[in-house]
Amino acid sequence: MLEAVYIDKNLELVKKCMQGSRAAQFELYKLYAKAMYNVALRILNYEEEAEDVLQEAFLDAFTRIVDFRQETTFGLWLKQIVINKSINYLRKRKMEFVGTEEISEVPDEDSFDDSDVQLQAEEIRQAITQLPDGYRVVLSLYLLEGYDHEEIAHILKISENTSRTQYMRAKKKLKSILEQKGMRDE
Repeated sequence: MLEAVYIDKNLELVKKCMQGSRAAQFELYKLYAKAMYNVALRILNYEEEAEDVLQEAFLDAFTRIVDFRQETTFGLWLKQIVINKSINYLRKRKMEFVGTEEISEVPDEDSFDDSDVQLQAEEIRQAITQLPDGYRVVLSLYLLEGYDHEEIAHILKISENTSRTQYMRAKKKLKSILEQKGMRDE
């Protein structure tokens, strides 16, 4: 029987953490903090909350490191903790997802032509921060974190159809924000 083998280049550090090494924890923190902070910030949109999530996620990870079964890399395991904590913060904020009842038909997500939208990453990042929470989270999880709609539905406890709807509306709203800013002159 074949098994997927994940090569975790930081496995030695993880093993040292399992043995209680503070130095190894600090090394892992230095390796992953910036990337994990960015994941939290894309979901939460507030620096203070992203910093809180980052600290809580590392605390959780190091507290539960003995539960890490190496079925994925440490980075993916940590990223899942960060995403779950970020979503919990959003729930405390009462993030609302638009239901699908008000739409008679959900167009296929590929029907929107974004090939002509070639903007600098910073301009797009700024526009994404202006999206409502529900839109921003689904767009970030789908486009930036690589989750599919089934996974997003599971993570956010919404239907796949709602995930697709949020994504479709997020792209439409993002395009509108960018057009209002005059980013698309052509």
